[in-house]
Amino acid sequence: MKRVAILGSTGSIGQSALAVVSAHPERLRVVALSAGENVPRLAEQVAQYAPDTVAMASPAGLAEVQSALRRQGAPLPPTTACGAEGLLAVATHPDADVVLFASSGTAALDAVLAAIDCGKTIALANKEILVMAGSIVMERARRRGVTVLPVDSEHNAIHQCAHGRDPRDIRRLILTASGGPFRELPASRLAHVSADDALRHPTWRMGPKITIDSATLMNKGLEVIEAHWLFGVEPRQIDVVVHPQSIVHSMIELVDGSIIAQLGVTDMRLPIQYAFSYPERWSAPLAALDLTRAGRLEFEPPDMDRFPCLALAFRALEGDVGLPIVLNAANEVAVAEFLQARLGFTAIPEVIRDAMETYEQSGPAMISGLDDVRTVDKWARAFARGRAQGNLSAVEGRGPVGR
Repeated sequence: MKRVAILGSTGSIGQSALAVVSAHPERLRVVALSAGENVPRLAEQVAQYAPDTVAMASPAGLAEVQSALRRQGAPLPPTTACGAEGLLAVATHPDADVVLFASSGTAALDAVLAAIDCGKTIALANKEILVMAGSIVMERARRRGVTVLPVDSEHNAIHQCAHGRDPRDIRRLILTASGGPFRELPASRLAHVSADDALRHPTWRMGPKITIDSATLMNKGLEVIEAHWLFGVEPRQIDVVVHPQSIVHSMIELVDGSIIAQLGVTDMRLPIQYAFSYPERWSAPLAALDLTRAGRLEFEPPDMDRFPCLALAFRALEGDVGLPIVLNAANEVAVAEFLQARLGFTAIPEVIRDAMETYEQSGPAMISGLDDVRTVDKWARAFARGRAQGNLSAVEGRGPVGR
């Protein structure tokens, strides 16, 4: 029996993870859950899985969950918490063997490090954590002897292909991208697409932020940076190919030219189950991939002129150590502004590029710990917000305070 804690249980990844738990009740038990604002869904999950610890973003939300449980006649969890304290309580639950970080954004960074310090196996679906602080997180995991298992379908595929191989035998990693909903849309029309258009992903069902990132190809850019830290490869060893069918989830090329690929149905329950079962393999209650019905498998290079976010991510990875932090923070702000119809689709990479260039002009940063990460992150968010809203008087031309 493996005991699981989930941060972000009401999102798409969290719900898929709980479906995996339900499929293997003799092997998996939920001991802790955290969520943001979805009170009805969290109340349902708590009633069904009876975790020991439950956390919510706000005290008001937690109170609503408790009220909902009382109305249902369901028992209240023994331990509850809110905000950052709640994330830490879930991530460090003393009985948890595996902690799944399924929330998006950077709020869970402290919780990841705390879970590592407690010796938990980390199942990571949160790209931003490694983009912001990959060196800090992976070095801490190495020192503590903690396993970090990727849940993203692409990195999970790489892990499966590379598992048991000598790293010296791997020439490059090949991440596949669906291309998003605008893969064939003329460049002249991209400036006019709406958030509703961008949220119609052709193959995956995900949360709004990651779906917009997929439309801009920033999702793949973040995955490039994440792959660098997860697998210890240089930027020149990471390639991206567009594969619209999303059947080949990623590949590795060996030094002799052989390419090893992982194929599967487009269902996040598979990589989640892999992370939960590792190093074992369990049967899955899913239809197997039928290659005779899959049709053609197409591959093409990404168009970085139409989708410059991917190029910006490679540039960030190859540049100053603080650039990925700026890239991630500016992207989060720009995507939020786009979802609120306050920023155009093609303006998202413009905001990110301006933040990166302003940061570079102010000189290199010293990133030696989380305080430095937060300083750069805070400055980049302020800059991106001002740039997106047309008010740069407070931040334009200045780098992070204390540099």
